[in-house]
Amino acid sequence: MRAPISVFWFRRDLRLEDHQALFEALRAGYPVLGLYVFDRIWLDRKERRDHPGVDVLHQAVCSLYRAVEQVGSRLMVHVGTPEEAFREISRHWEIRAVFVGDEYEPEALKRFENLRRELATTGASWISIRDRVVFAPNDILKKDGTPYTVFTPYARAWKAQWSECSREPVPSGAVLQAFLPRKEFSWLPGPAPTLEQLGFSSSGHLLPTPQLQPSLLHSYHLHRDFPAVEGTSRCGVALSLGTIGVRHIVRLGFQHNEVFLNELIWREFFVSVLYHFPYVERSAFKKRYDAIPWRNHEPEFERWCHGQTGYPLVDAGMRQLLASGWMHNRVRMVAASFLVKHLLIDWRWGEAWFASLLLDYDLSANNGNWQWVAGTGCDAAPYFRVFHPMEQARKFDSSSVYIKTWVPEWGTPEYPQAMVSHPEARVRALEAYRAALGKT
Repeated sequence: MRAPISVFWFRRDLRLEDHQALFEALRAGYPVLGLYVFDRIWLDRKERRDHPGVDVLHQAVCSLYRAVEQVGSRLMVHVGTPEEAFREISRHWEIRAVFVGDEYEPEALKRFENLRRELATTGASWISIRDRVVFAPNDILKKDGTPYTVFTPYARAWKAQWSECSREPVPSGAVLQAFLPRKEFSWLPGPAPTLEQLGFSSSGHLLPTPQLQPSLLHSYHLHRDFPAVEGTSRCGVALSLGTIGVRHIVRLGFQHNEVFLNELIWREFFVSVLYHFPYVERSAFKKRYDAIPWRNHEPEFERWCHGQTGYPLVDAGMRQLLASGWMHNRVRMVAASFLVKHLLIDWRWGEAWFASLLLDYDLSANNGNWQWVAGTGCDAAPYFRVFHPMEQARKFDSSSVYIKTWVPEWGTPEYPQAMVSHPEARVRALEAYRAALGKT
């Protein structure tokens, strides 16, 4: 007779501490098997065999694997599909419940529903618990029950609701003895798969460590816009993978810096927008902006991708992204604006390029920020705001320290001429937007 267990499916919550969903699973009454799935469908979409995102994810999973071993259990790491993993588990145990952290993206929600139905045929319960965000999309709504589409009132409601909830860490680390003991895993082959066994090789990137020192957070609002200064928290990757809990970082925001806190609330705002308006994944939130006559000139797109535009701040950012899987947020805005406004290339092209390279990639945030820059989003920069790349460089990298780091040939004959004139590009962009919006 198969013994009854619960399964906790780790996804974008790769930690044991301050973990609401894991806490609920560990105290639900049955021994808990921890599961992680390297989804072959997702892996097969990666064109690069040294993909930085896969490498950093693998490091985080291996760290979690070691942490579970240290509490006397094992993490089952499956390479394939979640459906295959649950069928394999069912051959050894009776799955009474599957616990999983929340998801709000369209594709993930469809996947969850299909899995829930399949597991229901075996009598297993499906229990999804909020953990990736402080407040789920339906937790923060206007008085009439509709979602917010402007950030400022959303943030006001978010902060008011925080003041009414528990601010203490979730004590999941105190109940880890509820994991299945290691001796129950005699059938499970070997340790976690190596990167090479997944079909990939090392990218040379290391899992970043968030910089959350009080001194940095206190001065966050003073230094966050200057790319040559180490003034940002670098917590995006940790939030994306869930190696650190969002509630912990929010608590630090309340303690030290409201500007930093607002950046975290923007993240949840974009989660809410994507959840309530899933069409934004592939279309403009303001649907009439889908009529913009994009030029979509592929050779110009390639120059932008590889940092050869002739605008040094843009090029520095794009080269930083290629080399490190990260780009300073101020520079992200300038580079994105250049693609959309100066080159009139569809924001979705840029969004996809960022998605392919960013270590801190998050669908809702990437989509929301690109639409913000393009002026197509629900709470967007006005379409007539066109960043001047040279003015941005003078303002935020006045000594050119950042530019010289990533564009060493700047100022020499080897550096390309500007591929477009800013005044001419600005006029062209405004004409294209006005034509799409029916304005004179």
